[in-house]
Amino acid sequence: MKRLLLILLILFFIPIFQANATTPIKILLVPGHDNDISGAQYGNIKEADMNLNLATRIYNILRKDKRFEVHITRKIGGYTKEFEDYFSLHDDEIVAFQESSKKKQEDNITNGSFIEKENPPHNKASEDMAIKLYGINKWANDNKMSAVIHIHFNDYPRLDKWTKGKYKGFAIYTPDTQMINWVGSGEIASKIFTQLKKKYAISNYEKESSGIVHDQSLIALGSNGTLIESVRSILIEYGYIYRFPTKKARFTAYTNMTNLTAAGIKNYFFKK
Repeated sequence: MKRLLLILLILFFIPIFQANATTPIKILLVPGHDNDISGAQYGNIKEADMNLNLATRIYNILRKDKRFEVHITRKIGGYTKEFEDYFSLHDDEIVAFQESSKKKQEDNITNGSFIEKENPPHNKASEDMAIKLYGINKWANDNKMSAVIHIHFNDYPRLDKWTKGKYKGFAIYTPDTQMINWVGSGEIASKIFTQLKKKYAISNYEKESSGIVHDQSLIALGSNGTLIESVRSILIEYGYIYRFPTKKARFTAYTNMTNLTAAGIKNYFFKK
């Protein structure tokens, strides 16, 4: 009788294990900015192009691993059809999502359940870009993404776009500890951080000197409660744009950063 029960238990659990083992991990890569708003610039080098180049390489390396289901928001010509259609077909829903999220956060601040803190300074997103970022968050929730990785290169105000600055190094932004998705986001950030610091210095900008920076204002991280707990989200500032002035420097950086980022992602999801 005991042997029969053991066989039945094994037969019962095998299908469940197999289903879980074959369920792909869903990753969304978001190369920051777009063709209309290109972000930072050094000389003729635009951040949006650097972001896309690096994100595409990470996309290509991750999608070779059948354990992942990888999505990306942009390609060379603009937004992918998946996201272009989503932004246009769900515009009203996205705006309603944005407004309701802001209203709920205002109520949380008023009743003291959410405490506002000082965040590192960021350029304010344009109205159009903000709607797209809220749309990306809504899409990530609806499609149950395991992680959203926002890819950027850093900058700070300079005399003009041809001037080099004094800051260097990378930093990873994660949700503030009051945000519902902060735990998993912080863990994946830590794994990628460990890889990147093998080859790159941590940012020497004083507000980023910890390397992993908590932030409650970035839409990308789920500000105003716009990402559910299961959606881990981080924003990586891979370095200051003027530190990669030549094609050779950028090519080397893209190669190294791609491999290190992919290794960090895999180390998080496939712990030994």
